[in-house]
Amino acid sequence: MRTSKAWHGIRLRWVEAAPDPESSPIPVLLPASWDDEAAEAIAALAAHGARRVSLPERADGWIGRAAERAQAAGLASEAEFAAALHMLLIRRRGAPGATIWRNPEVGGADLPRFVLNLPAFHDAEMGFDHAAFGAAAETAALTLALLRPQARRVAVGFADLDGLLALLGLDYASNEAREVAAAIAALLRGRAECASARLSDAAGPQILPDVWSPPPLGESLPALAEAATDAFHAAAGLPNCAHDLVAALTPADEAEILLGVGTTGCAPAFARVTSKGALTAAARGLLAARGLSAEAALAAMLAGETPLPVAGIDAHAAMHATLAAILPLPPVPAAGARRRAEAAPASVSPLPATPVDLPRRRSGTMQKVAVGGHRLYLQTAEYEDGKLGEIGITLQRETPAYRALMDAFAMAVSIGLQHGVPLEPFIEAFVGTRFGAAGTVEGDPDVRSATSIIDYVFRHLAHAELGRSLPEPEEMPAAHGHGVTDAAPTLPLDWPEDTPEARRRRIRLVA
Repeated sequence: MRTSKAWHGIRLRWVEAAPDPESSPIPVLLPASWDDEAAEAIAALAAHGARRVSLPERADGWIGRAAERAQAAGLASEAEFAAALHMLLIRRRGAPGATIWRNPEVGGADLPRFVLNLPAFHDAEMGFDHAAFGAAAETAALTLALLRPQARRVAVGFADLDGLLALLGLDYASNEAREVAAAIAALLRGRAECASARLSDAAGPQILPDVWSPPPLGESLPALAEAATDAFHAAAGLPNCAHDLVAALTPADEAEILLGVGTTGCAPAFARVTSKGALTAAARGLLAARGLSAEAALAAMLAGETPLPVAGIDAHAAMHATLAAILPLPPVPAAGARRRAEAAPASVSPLPATPVDLPRRRSGTMQKVAVGGHRLYLQTAEYEDGKLGEIGITLQRETPAYRALMDAFAMAVSIGLQHGVPLEPFIEAFVGTRFGAAGTVEGDPDVRSATSIIDYVFRHLAHAELGRSLPEPEEMPAAHGHGVTDAAPTLPLDWPEDTPEARRRRIRLVA
């Protein structure tokens, strides 16, 4: 078995693990100190059909490629760069997202991500190692750029902010905690953008960096605040970067489980006890930082004190607002969704997917047709890889309310597409929808009739985007006026046959 020298001396163990309950377990080789959940994540990251998987060998796949390209680009020696990445993984300080593990070479429409585990940068004596964290942010940004050279957006982020704050003895809901979090975010983004600029100077594209807010100068960790300020000014002085986006907090995947993080992104821990009834690592760290034993904490709780406060939704919203000025973040879930996600494991992020914005100059199509005699224009916009990202529906003869409803519907579908929802579920949901206008389709040789405008839209998209020719709808009466006669309409959008306009035409003026 070929492994990097960085793994020599690391005690390893084999364990049987399955990526999901329905799969057969396979042998997984990982550090002896890592938990079984990490073994399951490694099994999930294995190649399809693998009979066994070794973490050192699997890591060599993406680390070796990144290190070779780093040396070819003159960024670092191959051995130095590979050693830095191996040590990040061995110490559980950082790892790329699942797509990098599964296929280091080929990138799709996904946002390449690299997550840094904040508590792993904490030392009992020196506290938070901001120098190592800043260096890791640069290494992570370079790794993503080297493995996905065509990507203009990559995301270096962090996880388990709550765990680090606990180790520092800070209450998640406090101003001091938000100041520390802002400094960490600024240090991350500043160093990552500086790494992107190194690639731009080498031979890459030259993109004007975005302007972002400086971090607040907190007094809790002055060395961290100084490092964050330096990183901010260094990034602010950059003439060019190689990426539109280089740092962001993104939804979690197997990488977080691999690193053993307690909470995803900047979310707080909504419980201080694990599902097995033991104190969480963050809870133990918080007690240690405050000089309390478990017995002392229990005694304090019996006396009515709260030595282990649990942050609420308002504290999360305040933290989110602080970091949003520095890093792109997913929106905070609603209260009901938050309560449902409180017990969710780290493998499932409670936050929705970050939308992937369309390029400013985009390609697309415009289709002009008539459905049941009602004219409409269907516009589409696509990503650079040809994937559908936006639709627009423009009507001519309909009422303002009807046109506004169709505009809102098209906007909702576009938001879903940009959040990663495939086109197929939309087609299955809306093909066959019945309401006026409906009837023969003129102007589109691929769709001859439709039961509604929405039915036509998704019949056209099924053929144009997926190459699927759907069965023709059942025979229907021809449309008349503003509506269509339908014995059982599914949406209350049909007008009665005897409209006010028709009644007025029957009135005769008698002198």
